[in-house]
Amino acid sequence: MLVSGQFVMSQSPAAGETQTPFHTVGGHLPLEVGALVQSGFGVTEDRNSFKFLMTGVQAGKVLTGNYGPGALRGNFEYAVQVFPFWQSYTPKFQRETCAVTAYLSCSAPYTVGGTFTGISITPILLRWNFVSTEKLSPWLQGGGGMIWTNHKYPAFGGPPYNPTNDGVNSDTSVWNFTPQFGVGAHYFLSPRRSIDFGANAVHISSASIGDKNPGVNASVQFTIGYTWWK
Repeated sequence: MLVSGQFVMSQSPAAGETQTPFHTVGGHLPLEVGALVQSGFGVTEDRNSFKFLMTGVQAGKVLTGNYGPGALRGNFEYAVQVFPFWQSYTPKFQRETCAVTAYLSCSAPYTVGGTFTGISITPILLRWNFVSTEKLSPWLQGGGGMIWTNHKYPAFGGPPYNPTNDGVNSDTSVWNFTPQFGVGAHYFLSPRRSIDFGANAVHISSASIGDKNPGVNASVQFTIGYTWWK
């Protein structure tokens, strides 16, 4: 019996080795680090031709133990996302910058729009992880961040010429803000590795720090990632 017991113990994993980070004992609050790709499109009528692609990293820390009844049981996590590669693909069009003095004076037409490249950071990402099952952990999240682009985003102005839209002080900003809400899930391939899927509704706005604030009122962006848990 002693030999048999020792054999069973040698074949049994140590406590917590077969459990996900959300189900370990001892009160450990896990940390996650992962890589992700996000892509999507605008959904409002004047932005449905806008496309997005970004790659980056995420780091998060679970701040609480598991609480709540049944399927609602979960924990609270704080995370940060950084996309050092961010691009938006938009329609191109011709614009003239005009000034009205004694008469109307306009520049030669020039092309605006096209591809915008930038960096995005979301320093506030608040997530609730549902933990009623071990293999699959859905989540809800809300957050806010900012984007810097290499040109003022999005492109704005005529044609046709409009004195309100095409004056010398009629342009957008290289800085935009990204309030957002999303859903998704961690699928655990092993106790410390997961594939992550998500869908975010993202609003892009300069908060009027530029002359104009056309923004992107609504976009849907889908995420796939791979996460290491500690």
